[in-house]
Amino acid sequence: MRYGRRMRNTIGLVAALASVSGPLVAHFAIAPPLTGFALFALGGMVSVVTGLVSVVQVVRGKGLTLGGGLGLLVGLCFVGIASRGAGLPRINDFTTDPTDPPAFRFAMTLGPNQGRDLGYPQAFAALQRECCADLRPAKVRGTPHDAYEHALRIAKGRPDWTVTQADPEALTIEVVATSKVFRFQDDLVMRVRPAVDGGARIDVRSKSRDGKGDIGANTGRIRELVEALEQPTAQ
Repeated sequence: MRYGRRMRNTIGLVAALASVSGPLVAHFAIAPPLTGFALFALGGMVSVVTGLVSVVQVVRGKGLTLGGGLGLLVGLCFVGIASRGAGLPRINDFTTDPTDPPAFRFAMTLGPNQGRDLGYPQAFAALQRECCADLRPAKVRGTPHDAYEHALRIAKGRPDWTVTQADPEALTIEVVATSKVFRFQDDLVMRVRPAVDGGARIDVRSKSRDGKGDIGANTGRIRELVEALEQPTAQ
């Protein structure tokens, strides 16, 4: 019995340590972002199991070990983070125009994208409409050129974004967005066109470089950006 208790305590401690160290090693570039995330996820899943076992042991009056307590805490945090992607399909490429998505041009020349297909899979369009029908282009007053300059100012003003190309002729802007914790890098493109009812329309596309899913990162980024773009343009 004592051996089993010590084993659960050890497993809980190791799992909690793995889950906490995953974001740290990725954030400080000690390991690639995907490696750090895998460490975080594995530790989190083991912590969930350890936490559940610990709850059962407490109910039985056998007390809570340090490892069990940490496993329960880390497991709850992991479930909370993982639930952010609940209901989303396992795709990592979202856009405000699934019929005619903005294309990546300069992103194809970047080292991490060499050999990758940056085309928009048409199968994603139906999946996106089912989960995220609210994704829409930004509607901006003024000329398309004014809207382009407005979008460029916003992109340059974000500390976690790097503008890789700004084309005033094509009215497109390409960006590399770096996540704050794991330092994942995603590609984003904005495309400005005249709106049918006047003003300008800005379509956005955000695509992850790693993983098959994104836990809502791209959709959240698009919604936030569209809201910012629709704020009044500075005169």
